[in-house]
Amino acid sequence: MSHMRVAVFLYMTIFLLSLISFPGAAGNFISDVDIKWGNERAKISNAGQLLQLSLDRDSGSGFQSKQEYLFGKIDMQIKLVPGNSAGTVTAYYLSSMGPTHDEIDFEFLGNVTGEPYILHTNVYTQGKGNREQQFYLWFDPRTDFHTYSVLWNPQQILFYVDGTPIRVFRNAEGARVPYPKSQPMRLYSSLWNADEWATRGGLVKIDWSRAPFVASYRGFAADACVWSGGRSTCSAASKRSWWAQSLDSTGAQRLKWVRKNYMIYDYCHDVKRFPQGFPPECSLSD
Repeated sequence: MSHMRVAVFLYMTIFLLSLISFPGAAGNFISDVDIKWGNERAKISNAGQLLQLSLDRDSGSGFQSKQEYLFGKIDMQIKLVPGNSAGTVTAYYLSSMGPTHDEIDFEFLGNVTGEPYILHTNVYTQGKGNREQQFYLWFDPRTDFHTYSVLWNPQQILFYVDGTPIRVFRNAEGARVPYPKSQPMRLYSSLWNADEWATRGGLVKIDWSRAPFVASYRGFAADACVWSGGRSTCSAASKRSWWAQSLDSTGAQRLKWVRKNYMIYDYCHDVKRFPQGFPPECSLSD
């Protein structure tokens, strides 16, 4: 085989390998997601390694994973809309379908220039949500990519930012709280106009002179049980390292640090909202 043929063979091999999504390895947006709305406002570039969503006066944009998951660890690196992002929301979440859907939410609420984003989190089980916790971040999420992760196993859901746990939602079926364990979920993300409520309760509107607004994504990795044809790719003999994972002592300390210094709202502490007593899962929260 000539040197030219060898070079072509190696190039094609590397290219094809780059399209394969190995468990836990960074995926490729070309093979891993579908653009669902926004048309040209959602763009994939850099050989599938970069995805950008944009919002203008006419429309936002969004994508979803091609695969459905039933438990797993999902990572995504996101760089949020820079500058004055007031009125915009960048949503990144797992969700099933239907009126009794399950959902695990990260939502980034834009703000005026110089003011911090609010990270809004929520968990829906069997169509019931209203489990909001909100945080400021300890860095500026507009200037660089940061990793936002969900670890979802039968015992609990862990929310992570750059590997630091910020929230735990434990399985409280013993207290008759439904837990997401039977409905496969896709990953979704969108950038959209929410200026009726997103910034200071809707008091601050989008400054359209700054459009288009752009959020950037890279490093999508799904080490997860894929659901297809009514079956999971995870058999009893092939459970992943995250299957029984919980917080170790270091993780528990980091969680307390985040809650003490950066949490700005917790539904489990909202006495006005729950005058008759907090939801039963709150007894398990940290």
